Amino acid sequence: MTETPAWVQPLFDKVSAKAKAEAIRLGSAIPYIPEDGHYVDMGKKDVIWWTNGFWAGTQWLLYHATGDPVFKQTAEANEAVLDGAFDKFIGLHHDVGFMWDLSAVADYRLTQNNRSWARGLHAATLLAGRYNPRGKFLRSWNRDRAGWVIIDSMMNINLLYWARDEQNDPRYGFMAEDHADTVMNNIVRPDGSVAHIGIFDPTTGALLKTDGGQGYGVGSSWSRGQAWALYGFALSYEHTQKEAYLDTAKRVANYFLANIADTGDVPLVDFRAPREPKIVDTSAGLCAACGLLLLSEQVPALEQSLYYDAAVKIIKAIADGYLDLDAATDGIVTGGTPAYFDDQHEVRMIYSDFFLIEALTRLLGKNFLIW
Repeated sequence: MTETPAWVQPLFDKVSAKAKAEAIRLGSAIPYIPEDGHYVDMGKKDVIWWTNGFWAGTQWLLYHATGDPVFKQTAEANEAVLDGAFDKFIGLHHDVGFMWDLSAVADYRLTQNNRSWARGLHAATLLAGRYNPRGKFLRSWNRDRAGWVIIDSMMNINLLYWARDEQNDPRYGFMAEDHADTVMNNIVRPDGSVAHIGIFDPTTGALLKTDGGQGYGVGSSWSRGQAWALYGFALSYEHTQKEAYLDTAKRVANYFLANIADTGDVPLVDFRAPREPKIVDTSAGLCAACGLLLLSEQVPALEQSLYYDAAVKIIKAIADGYLDLDAATDGIVTGGTPAYFDDQHEVRMIYSDFFLIEALTRLLGKNFLIW
C-alpha cells in the first residue's frame, strides 16, 4: 500500500482545530448548512432531520484520533438531544441509521456506554420495522411511498448488521442482506451507474419504475447516489463477506472513477446531466473516497493501489480547492450540492465535513469502525 502522503497530517491538524472551535461555539447545537454564514441549531429547528447524527459522528472520529475531551463532550450532548427525535417518532424513516449509527453506536463502540447501546438498538428496531417481507426491502421515506427505496439506504442498513452482532440475532442481518440484494438487482445498473429511487409494488415486491430523485432525471446518475452505493456495498461486504457485494462495489467505483477523470477528480452533481451549468458536489467525492479506501483493503493486493490512489487524488483535489479553514466561520468543506434541482448549489454541508474527517482518519490509520 502507498505510504500516507505527507500533507495529510498537517491538513488533519488544521481541520481538527477548526472543528474544535466550532464545537466550542456550538455547544449542544446540531449543525447542517450555515445560514448567512452561521449554523442554525437543527436540534431545535427539526430534531428528526436526517443529517442530525453527522456532527456527533464527526466528534467521535476526532475524539478517537486526538483524545481531546471537547469532542467527546460535544458528541454526548448531541446524542442526548436526539432523544427528542425518539420521543417525537413521527417523521423518522430509514435514515435512523445515519442518525444513531454515527452518534449512539459510535459512542458505544468507544465507551461501552449502556445508554448508547440501548439507543442504537432502539433505532435498529425502528429500521427493522420498515421491512417489507413481500418485496424484501426496507421502505424509504414516509407518506404515500410504501414501495419506495432510495440508494441512500445502503448506508443505513449497517445499523442492522451491528444489531445482528450485538444481540446474536440473525434476523437483523437477514433483513439487511435482503435489502442489499433488492437494491443490487434493481437499482444498480449493469454498467455500474445507479438510479436514485426504485419504486416497487408494496404488495407484490415487483419493480414498477426507477426515478431520478435528487439527480437530473430518470436514467441519470446522481453522483452522491453513486457514492452511497459504492461505500454501502463495500460496507455490506465487510459485514457479510458476500462476493456479490464486493463485485457491485467495484463496478460502481469504476463507473465513478471514469466519470471524474475529466473534471479534476471532483464529481459533478450528476454524471448524466447537461454539461452546463457545471455544478459540483464535493460531498459525493468525499463519501466515495471513504468507500474507495475501504475497498482498497478488501480487494486482492494487485488491485489495492487503484482504489487507494484514486481516493487520495479526490481528497487532495477537494482539499486544494474547496476548504475554508478559518476558525471564525462555520463549515469546512465548500462545494456541496444537496440535489441537482435544489435551490442551494455548492454550499457547506455537515456531511461533507464528516466524510473529509473520516477520510483523513482512514489515511492516518486513526479511524475506528463507525458504520
